[in-house]
This record gives sequence, C-alpha cells and structure tokens, in this order.
Amino acid sequence: MRKPTILPLLLLCCFAFQGLAQDTIFLNNPSFEDFPRHSRPPRGWKDCGFPGESAPDTQPSGDFAVTYPATDGETYLGMVVRDNETWESVSQRLSRPFQPGTCYEFSLQLARSPYYVSVSRRTERETNFNQPVKVRIYGGFDYCEKRGFLDETNLVKESYWMQYNFKFEPTQAYTYIVIEAFYETPTLFPYNGNVLVDNASPIRPIPCDEDIPAEPQDIPEVEQPSIANLNTPPPAAENLPAENNEPVKPAAPTPSKPDTQEQTPPPPAPKEEVTIAGVKRSEMKKGQTIRLDKLYFEADSARITKQSSTVLKEVADFMKQNTDVSIEIGGHTNNLPPDDYCLRLSTARAKAVAEYLKQYGIDAKRLQYKGYGKDRPVASNKTVYGRRQNQRVEIKILEIGSDG
Repeated sequence: MRKPTILPLLLLCCFAFQGLAQDTIFLNNPSFEDFPRHSRPPRGWKDCGFPGESAPDTQPSGDFAVTYPATDGETYLGMVVRDNETWESVSQRLSRPFQPGTCYEFSLQLARSPYYVSVSRRTERETNFNQPVKVRIYGGFDYCEKRGFLDETNLVKESYWMQYNFKFEPTQAYTYIVIEAFYETPTLFPYNGNVLVDNASPIRPIPCDEDIPAEPQDIPEVEQPSIANLNTPPPAAENLPAENNEPVKPAAPTPSKPDTQEQTPPPPAPKEEVTIAGVKRSEMKKGQTIRLDKLYFEADSARITKQSSTVLKEVADFMKQNTDVSIEIGGHTNNLPPDDYCLRLSTARAKAVAEYLKQYGIDAKRLQYKGYGKDRPVASNKTVYGRRQNQRVEIKILEIGSDG
C-alpha cells in the first residue's frame, strides 16, 4: 500500500531540483580563458578601469613577472590597485537577472602574486605591485555600473590559490556583475597591490539562513605555484620603461662571485614584540577594545576551530609577558537569531576563549568574559558583510600597569 506514495515524492524532489537549477545564474567564460597578454582582460569580460590607465591582464603571460599556473584551464585574470588612487575591475552581463529577496552563493579562486612588476604612475619608477588587496562584487543594470554592493573578501594575502566564498542578497533584479580589486579599508594611503582571479562558480540560489564558509578554503586538487615561482626575483629596473606600463623581457641575472674574506656574523635580530592582534602594549590603554579578526567558531556553536589557535596563542603569550594586564573577553553576534539565543551564544563563545587561555596558564583572576548578544553592532546588519563584522570576539583592557 505504501509503494504508490514513493513516485509523487520523487517527482516533487525532481521538480524542486529542476527549479533550483533553472534559477542558477551562469557567467560567460568563468575560467577567464584567452590568449595570455597584458592590458587585455579575458574574452567576455569588459574593462571597467580608469581613463588613461591600462586594463586588467590575461595571465600568466610572463609580463610583469607573473608566472603562476592557472587553477582551471590555461589562463586567469590579473588585476591591480595603484598608488595614484586608481584600481581595476571587470564586468559582464549575467545569463539571467538576480531575483530580489533570493539569496545566492558564489565563489572565486584567488591568490596574490609576490611579483607584479610595473612602473608607478605617481613616481615613474619601477614598482612591485605586491601588496594584498580585497575583491569587491557589485550588481548593476549596465556594464561597469555599481548600483548595489553584494559582498567582498578580506585581504587576499596568501601567495597560493584558495577558494573564497560569497553570499549575495540582492535588493534589485540586477542584470550585470562587477568584480573589482580594491584597497584595504579604511584606506589611509593608496598603494600598489594585486590579485589573481580564476575559476568563478555559477551563482546558485540558496536558503537565506544557510551559512557559507567565512574563511578561504584550501583547494587540494589545484596545482599551486612552485618554490621557484615564489622566489624568482622581479625584473631589473632598467628593463622597464617609464611610460605606458609596457612590459619587457627581464634580463638574466648576473652571478656574483663568492666573498672569500672571513665575514663577521650579523648580530641576532631583535625579538619581535608580542602583541594582541597587532596592537603593542605601548599602544594600549585601559578601556580599549581590540577585535580578534582570525578567531573562528563552528557554525551555531562555541567550539573554537583549529585555525584559531594562532591568534589565541598570541593573546596567551602577551598575557604571560604582561602579568599586570587584565582583560575582558566580549562575545558579539549579528541580529538574525532571537535575542535570547544571541545572548547565550555570545556568552558561550566568550567563555570558551577564557577557558582556552586558562589552559595556557593564564590566571583566571585576570580573565573576565561577557556575552553582549546583538546589542553592540559595528556595521549594518542589512548586508552579509555587515553581519560578518558584527559576529566577533573582542578583547577589552580592564587593567594595565602605568608604564603601558
């Protein structure tokens, strides 16, 4: 008697899957394939750069000392930001419009090349555009139009390929997408940096309460740059013209003769000062809060991930060396869950950090913890990026000696 009920269920699942697949948005040339060359983006992608500046590159052409292998196919997109307050971006028309009120997932495989050598427009000198940048994504209704911000990465610092995941919540039926390289924010001074972009995924609808990985993911199946790629020096200055950013073939390095004279060994490098998230003791004061950017928990849990051990060990080392410092660990959430859930989760996460530090030998009397729930946002909860910023753990300096 139960067998006839199976077929309707199967048909319902098939129709649901077919509907989801039909709503998927596809990109033209998502692998950024084309003939490798500088100042020309891959086919299907339109340059959205500044007038008078060169366009993004199809790499690896060897131009600008970029030689990384692609993660998918043969080529990828290379974009830079410059010290004259210009940056690069590309755009294309989507296969179908976004649906307002629908959430989407998207991914790019990104890396930072340690060498991206060109001439600075500001100084007219050879410069290595190797500082880390972030990738921003916008929706619009024409090529290069940035009508609505969709999501962005943190700084792409790694010199090897990783997958970066995005979650879009479009408010309008955008028909175009813009992928942009941009500076660290807030931007105090413009600088020269680069990002390599490959293997864009389709843009797939997902439930809006579904989480995506907040941190970049390793790509085991991808060929990563070799040690030679990472250590090959950039071209000599005389091989780069001062105008038009036109690359030239680098000259072969001249071998140097070994010094046969006995040399005095250099003095040992000074020991690096221990900090909390880059903040030195001399920069701290009572009541100051410091965000722990690289601290992560499993979804909807107070379980600390393994990749968070580095930042917590840094806090523990600082506390060991500065025994006159007492801190509060504060947990915060975004505003999506109910109030009581946010308070419980933020408190549990703050307590988990305190317990972790106790295991490193930090006296419990120097540690307090508190959950603030959703009460103290630092960004808008209307965007994915803002909610990620609000879901955080902070260290507050409760006591510090007078020499601090």
